[in-house]
Amino acid sequence: MAPDTVSLRYFLVLAQELNFTRAAARIGIAQPALSARMRRLEAELGTALLVRNTRSVVLTTAGAALAESAPPALAALDRAWDTARSAAAGELGTLRIGYSLSAGAETAPALVDRLIRDNSGLEVSAVPMATPEISPAVADGRIDAGITRGEQPGRGVRRFPLRRQRIGVQLAQHHPLAEHPEIEIADAAAYPLRLPDRAANPVIHDQLSALFRDTRPHPRFHTPAVSFDMSQRDLRDGLTLAPAGEAAVAASPADITWRPLRGAPSLTIHLVLPRDPSPLHRRVHAVARTLAHELHWLPD
Repeated sequence: MAPDTVSLRYFLVLAQELNFTRAAARIGIAQPALSARMRRLEAELGTALLVRNTRSVVLTTAGAALAESAPPALAALDRAWDTARSAAAGELGTLRIGYSLSAGAETAPALVDRLIRDNSGLEVSAVPMATPEISPAVADGRIDAGITRGEQPGRGVRRFPLRRQRIGVQLAQHHPLAEHPEIEIADAAAYPLRLPDRAANPVIHDQLSALFRDTRPHPRFHTPAVSFDMSQRDLRDGLTLAPAGEAAVAASPADITWRPLRGAPSLTIHLVLPRDPSPLHRRVHAVARTLAHELHWLPD
């Protein structure tokens, strides 16, 4: 039979005070109600816990044993309740996040850091993934959440805007166009344009290339040999420009800069979650919304 934990907590107060009047006042109930609680508790246990007379209250041997053993038991029960509440609020568990490499310089680390800092019961792991694989991995449960550039296709998921960025170009510090605070799209199109391989991210490849669709002469697009070229040699040498979101500023080495393209639309980074969210998924969404607001990632 489950113990009456409320009466047990009342008993512990009485065991400290050894006075019904003071114990009832400390608890905030009437003295007769406290007396009735103690009689029911003794009836449940089948033994006397207190010896009462008009002048004093004394613990029996059973009462003293209960007064000693109950506090750690109640503390363990409180921890169990807290654990259950934390799990129900999505503050407990293991969270697996997949992110595209382009989101790894700034966006993904900021979200992971906030999740860890604000939710001590969460174990968070984040791994870079090929962008087209992220939404399917969220849908089938291989990962719990994803961060992608662009509204990637995929069933069984929901996408939430996490960050909007201006689109510009990365270019060498010594490039002639680097002298301008903003660059005209037509001026950028006069140089070879470095785009990511379409297979690595069709959505972003198409969005970036579409910026230059109406320019004449037609731009020359260059795709690096690897999908994420850390050397960026062609940029450093001033041979190409690389259309990119504003987050490229944080990831650029000292000899490469970024300038916005005048009139270009924004580029959106999305948080990808399962269509049927668990408390853990709702927690990620809530933290992401708060972070986006605090860091002004989304317009008001």
